[in-house]
Amino acid sequence: MVSRTGEKGKNVAYFLQIAFAGIALGCIYALIGLGFSIIYKASEVINFAQGELLLVGAYVVSSAVFDWHLNFIFAVLAGVVVTVVIGLLFERFVLQHMIGRPVFSILMITIGLGTILHTAVIVIWGSNPIPAAAPYTITSGFNIGGIHFGSNDLLTIIVTIILCAILFYFFQYTRYGLAMRATALDQEAALAVGINIRTVYALAWGIAAVIATIGGVFLAIGSYAMDPTLGGAALLAFPAIILGGVDSITGAVVGGIIIGLVQDLTAGYESHVASFLGAGIHQITPYLVMILVLLIRPYGLFGTRKVERI
Repeated sequence: MVSRTGEKGKNVAYFLQIAFAGIALGCIYALIGLGFSIIYKASEVINFAQGELLLVGAYVVSSAVFDWHLNFIFAVLAGVVVTVVIGLLFERFVLQHMIGRPVFSILMITIGLGTILHTAVIVIWGSNPIPAAAPYTITSGFNIGGIHFGSNDLLTIIVTIILCAILFYFFQYTRYGLAMRATALDQEAALAVGINIRTVYALAWGIAAVIATIGGVFLAIGSYAMDPTLGGAALLAFPAIILGGVDSITGAVVGGIIIGLVQDLTAGYESHVASFLGAGIHQITPYLVMILVLLIRPYGLFGTRKVERI
């Protein structure tokens, strides 16, 4: 009886450990997904360069800490400034000239921006891994009941909650937040009441760039080091935002956490439950969950349902 109880306790602790890590991973996906959703809500454009903005931000922060010897907070601010400038310049000098053009053309332009940023990272920093900047020892944390609460995982969750609270206040109670919501609902009506659509677009790209940098920093810390493939994590944010609803801020967060949980739980149990499928099945489970949800709710869990008459 004692051995069974002890074994059950270990199983519960193992499950909770994986679930905690999955929530932290999901918060990173949520941060990436928030950038996608904010830009889409404002302009109905999917920014395929979001992963590369994340990549640039993480690299700038690392350089600011290890090469420029800046305090971590100032290093993050430097990363934010660089990514925001990139986002605003791209929106101002490229996307504003594409208003009214086919959506496919705009998507291809964002892919082009992503390719340019990815290449720039390789040219400036090289393709070899570099250390991730962190304000604490990467492996630090504490244990409770056999569960390790890592500093990075805890801070990722806390920062995500704080950012969500800030965004909620911004969209609910500030002038520019309300303008962005109005633009998302009806651009023509927003123009009619005097809302500057160009300012809304620029603000959306600026906010998305800030969130990309923060997400990139946590993603890099969780990986201990980073290389130019770091931006590929944005591909796993796609199932999150599509699952939650591409135009929903809440959906991006909920979808990200669901995807993170599913991925880590699958990784933790795949060798015990479905070893015949081989290792790596957790890499496709986010897409399987996304497909399953879309079959039931094509507009996602929290997305706006649009009805088109033909």
